[in-house]
Amino acid sequence: MPRFQFPKSIQSRPVYGTLTARAGTSHLMLADAEGADALVDLAASATELMARAHVIYIPKATGATYTERLRALKPAQLYVGPSLDAALPRLRKALADAHMGLQIYLAGTEGLIGQAMQEAIAAGYPASAIQTEHRGSVARRVQCVHCKGITEDVETTPFVCSHCGLNLFVRDHYSRRLAAFQGVRVDAEDPGEVPVSEGLYQ
Repeated sequence: MPRFQFPKSIQSRPVYGTLTARAGTSHLMLADAEGADALVDLAASATELMARAHVIYIPKATGATYTERLRALKPAQLYVGPSLDAALPRLRKALADAHMGLQIYLAGTEGLIGQAMQEAIAAGYPASAIQTEHRGSVARRVQCVHCKGITEDVETTPFVCSHCGLNLFVRDHYSRRLAAFQGVRVDAEDPGEVPVSEGLYQ
């Protein structure tokens, strides 16, 4: 699947790279949906990594499309879970139990990358030990600045907050603390005057 080229934006917006093999005592890999492709590409460039790799994968809407491909890489451990929330205890334990030299690889949607990076940094890992690669959906995780509720997988702007029902414009401002973009009421001055919704990158 082709990689999406994000347009240049404000400084807070995350920038993603391409996963590359690094020397390490162990390798923790977390991906969702098409992010599996990034792990397959990584393994193709350094097959020896997988013997020391713990792979956590959330298929989302892709179903079983990538699971067997990941299993064929023969990682030391492979967990396939229904959601990031379900996988978080495993991720936290892997981070807590790891020894010096762990390398962390995150791939897939912005929502998964941001939340997993938050967990790794909270566990004491420096950003230099964490690699990221965006693959798949460009949907965003968005926090409403008014009710503070978070809506996952937002694909259009404006959109209706799933918590308070306000019409929100999705800003490029990204909060690393929340692993979310910010949504601001679009019709605050003229209630009901809402622009036509469009794709985030149209």
